[in-house]
Amino acid sequence: MSKQIRVGMIGYGFMARTHSNAHNRLNNFFPVEHKMVLKACTGLDPVKVAEYAATWGYERTEDDWRKIVAADDIDLIDICTPNSTHPEIAIAAAKAGKMVFCEKPLARTVEEAQAMVDAVEAAGVANMVSFNYRRVPAIALAKRLIDEGRIGRPFHFRANFLQDWTISPDVPQGGDALWRLDVKTAGSGVTGDLLAHNIDTAMWLNGPITRVTAKTETFVKERKNSLTGKLEPVGIDDACLFIAEFANGSLGLFEATRYARGHKALKTFELNGEYGSLAFDLEEMEYLDYFEYKGTEADTRGWRRIHVTNGEHPYMSHYWVPGLVIGYEHSFLNALADFVAGIESGVPAEPRFRAGLQTQKVCEAVLKSGRTGTWEPTGVEL
Repeated sequence: MSKQIRVGMIGYGFMARTHSNAHNRLNNFFPVEHKMVLKACTGLDPVKVAEYAATWGYERTEDDWRKIVAADDIDLIDICTPNSTHPEIAIAAAKAGKMVFCEKPLARTVEEAQAMVDAVEAAGVANMVSFNYRRVPAIALAKRLIDEGRIGRPFHFRANFLQDWTISPDVPQGGDALWRLDVKTAGSGVTGDLLAHNIDTAMWLNGPITRVTAKTETFVKERKNSLTGKLEPVGIDDACLFIAEFANGSLGLFEATRYARGHKALKTFELNGEYGSLAFDLEEMEYLDYFEYKGTEADTRGWRRIHVTNGEHPYMSHYWVPGLVIGYEHSFLNALADFVAGIESGVPAEPRFRAGLQTQKVCEAVLKSGRTGTWEPTGVEL
């Protein structure tokens, strides 16, 4: 295997671990022509960067991401840093002719995301935003069934993403571990962090969202800043609910919160159509629930649970024997495999930055509606 993709990792946290695991395991499971080579990594804390490099097998560390972007022995820049840093890194990487793989959300605002899209498209470099849930086999199977017409005309799409880790007012905001609670760094709260996933999944399965009306809430109004120790106003949304209209005429209902006591990562969706319905729950991610109405007899008609582990199911032929499951980490591996396969075939894998921009437009419309209390158009490309 003579072809290589030499990786420069920016970041060392939770998401960087999921990406590096994918880079390390790609060639064990997928017969792509390229070998991933972990060349260099960087981040704010040199001690943590060194530990990260040793754990995941990076050849060297750098003290500035710009050095990695400029390096001749780097082909792919993988961005796993706080949202506020995505645009500068991605735009610099594109201008340097590097492929760019970026964690979600693409940016804090539509303006930032548009600049990133313009940069990668002007440079003609391969790019992807890491909406990894598209690569969960059960969700990919749902996409297949929808595309085959098995659900028929869609009527309703509903989704939620529930967590409970910020309920205590003693949880601070800001800093290396809690930047997601700092509006200047994150851009928003649950809308950009959690609902962005649900919005991407919804538009992948059910088409563009054209209009939204939303309610957002910040339950804890002030938190201590972990860097300064000062009590500061909280600018993020702790919870968000919104109603959506899709371009195909169906309706959507979305909810995300970090205040659902007892839920750590309850991510679900259900799609109801003329011929049937589909339902998914991340806490049982190896299953897809399917109600088939068309072509079935009334006395045996009902919901059935598909155990998505057969070789005929998306991605599963690359792993174990039927009946044995894969996990969260494999969604990143599947995404990377599609990204590399797209490079090799010349047919780019989605979601590229332009798709991430469409999700950003919906997020921004949701946040605006949360402020105005009115229906807001999304401006999503149809």
